[in-house]
Amino acid sequence: MKKQAILFLVLLTLLGLAGCESRTDRSEGGVVLSVSDFDGLPVQAAVNAQAGAPLQLGQVTIQNIPKDAGAAVSDLMNVEMRSYEIVYTRTDSGTRTPGTLVGSIFGVAPVNGTVDYDNLVILPGDQFNNPPLSDLLFINGGTDTETGFQTIRLNFQIRFFGRTLTGDEVVTAPSRFDVAFVP
Repeated sequence: MKKQAILFLVLLTLLGLAGCESRTDRSEGGVVLSVSDFDGLPVQAAVNAQAGAPLQLGQVTIQNIPKDAGAAVSDLMNVEMRSYEIVYTRTDSGTRTPGTLVGSIFGVAPVNGTVDYDNLVILPGDQFNNPPLSDLLFINGGTDTETGFQTIRLNFQIRFFGRTLTGDEVVTAPSRFDVAFVP
């Protein structure tokens, strides 16, 4: 009985270790992409004042970090940036959200360096004419029909995708921020 208990604990430990996944050990390539800075992050947006204009992020910085800091690096570890994705979720009691945004981007994040994106669209202007944000338009009553509130709180989860010059796909860990939408 004691041997079975020890065997069970060893097996459980091995299964636990096998289930652990480290972003730097399991991802392709010799580099990790990281969102290192946000500037001009909107915390509130007035739907009626947007007038169909996109909501933008002032500047975002993507950093290209070698996985092994002591190893030699080469230009083949540079990352060609390709796209970004934003998934929206509600942080209030509502359930309706804008659809996922996938946008194309260009640029190179050099190994041990950064690439900046200015005025990155984080919510297309046409989304202000679609539920749930269109509920906040004055012509529609200025109130979320689902919750009855005059504020819609959305969480933005953003990831950036690229590929090293050797063809390894890399992606940032998700970065999150909230925006409150008001009439």
